[in-house]
Amino acid sequence: MSNFFSSLSKVVHASLWLTIILFLILYFVNGGFTLDILFWSWLFRYFHVISGVMWIGLLWYFNFVQVPNMSKITDEQKPAITKVIAPAALFWFRWAALATIVTGLIVAYLNGYVHQAMTLGIGTGWGQHSIIGIGMWLGIIMAFNVWFIIWPNQKKVLGIVEASDEDKPIAAKKALIASRTNTLLSLPMLLTMVAAQNLY
Repeated sequence: MSNFFSSLSKVVHASLWLTIILFLILYFVNGGFTLDILFWSWLFRYFHVISGVMWIGLLWYFNFVQVPNMSKITDEQKPAITKVIAPAALFWFRWAALATIVTGLIVAYLNGYVHQAMTLGIGTGWGQHSIIGIGMWLGIIMAFNVWFIIWPNQKKVLGIVEASDEDKPIAAKKALIASRTNTLLSLPMLLTMVAAQNLY
């Protein structure tokens, strides 16, 4: 059993199989599902939640765990973070951000409110479209920060791209400010997502 849990690949594959089995149980208990817009909207919402959990989970890992504890790590230990852990975490972080935005836009399109949400419900009155639109724009701003501020500057800090010793602290500060901005926006963004689904 310990051999199974020591392999992330085996655990992830088992999780996928359990998900498929559970889906099939739901399928047969429900008498089947029609592969209509409602089904595809549900499926992409599921993908949206999965990628969003990965994205915000890593954002909070960086801000609540890694960055606050870097000063406690000795210089000999820091390469383990900067050469191995941080690049891997940033890989999942940036692609989860992109997947969250893309799947969210697909859900909005399939449910017929992408235009109303992106225009914050202007002309249709305050309500669900305004709330979900605010959340979508916050998410887009956060994803922009990930791809165009955090990642380019982290590449300099981590030595993935060449940067002078003078540029690295500047790049680190830019990445930190963008990351803290995303942390600032994360709770309001999540509030609007939940509110749009449950309060309207």
